[in-house]
Amino acid sequence: MNNSAKNLKLVTGFASVILAGWLLAGCSQTAAPAPNIIERAQGETAAPPPPSGFLGSDYSLMTPPAEGSDQKAMLRYVNPSVNWSSYNQIMMAPVTFWAADDSKVSAADQQALCNYAYNEFVKVLGKNFILTSQPGPGVMKVSLALTDATSAVPGLRSISVLVPQARALSAIKKLATGSYAFVGSAQGAFKANDSVSGELLAAAVDKRVGGTSIKNVDVFQWGDAENAIDYWAGLTDQRLVAFGVQSSGSRAGN
Repeated sequence: MNNSAKNLKLVTGFASVILAGWLLAGCSQTAAPAPNIIERAQGETAAPPPPSGFLGSDYSLMTPPAEGSDQKAMLRYVNPSVNWSSYNQIMMAPVTFWAADDSKVSAADQQALCNYAYNEFVKVLGKNFILTSQPGPGVMKVSLALTDATSAVPGLRSISVLVPQARALSAIKKLATGSYAFVGSAQGAFKANDSVSGELLAAAVDKRVGGTSIKNVDVFQWGDAENAIDYWAGLTDQRLVAFGVQSSGSRAGN
C-alpha cells in the first residue's frame, strides 16, 4: 500500500470515528456548537457569541472553560467575593432581545421567545427558590437576554434525524460547520446582580444548537431555541443551588 492510500485510509478512519461519536453524542435535544472545520484545524474551539451590549463592559470579564473545568457556558464570570448564602430571594427581570438590527427574527417571534424564556426561568427557579418582584436586602436580580436565534426546518429536520443516510450527512455538516443540518439555535447572555447595590455576582454567555434526539424529531420552527432556553434555566437553577443560594426548602427549615 502506497503512502497516499495509507493516508486516505487514516483520514477515512478518523472521520468515521468522529461521525460515530457525534451520532451518539448528538442524541440530545440541544448541544453546544462544535468548532467548524477551520477552527478545528487550527486547534481552536467554537467562537462564542460576540458582545451584544447587554453585559456592557462586564463582557470583558468573561472567560472560556479551563481544562478540566465543569463550566458549561462558552464564557463565564463568577465574582470570587460573593457570599452566596446571604441571598434568600430571587427577582427575575423581564427577558429582552438584543439581536443586531439585521436579525432575521421578526419582532413578534422575538417577543414570543422572550415571553417563553421568562416563564421558563420563573417556573424552574420557583421550584427551589423564593421569587419576589421587589428589590431589597438578600434579593438577587437575575437577568437574561436573548442575543439571536435561528429557526429549524421542521420537515427536513425530521428526515435528517430518522433516515440513516440523512443522519450521516447531517453529522458531516456538523464536522464542517459545527452544527447539524436543518436545526435551529439560540444564543443568550445571563447576569445576576445584587438588587440593591447592583454589584455583579455572575455572568455568562452561551449558544446552543439543536441536537438529534428522537424526542424532538418533530420540533416546530422555534423548538430548538426553546430547548436551549430550557437548558439554560435548568443550568442556572443547578448553579445557584451549588453556589449555596438559600433555597425555599432551607428557609422553611430555619
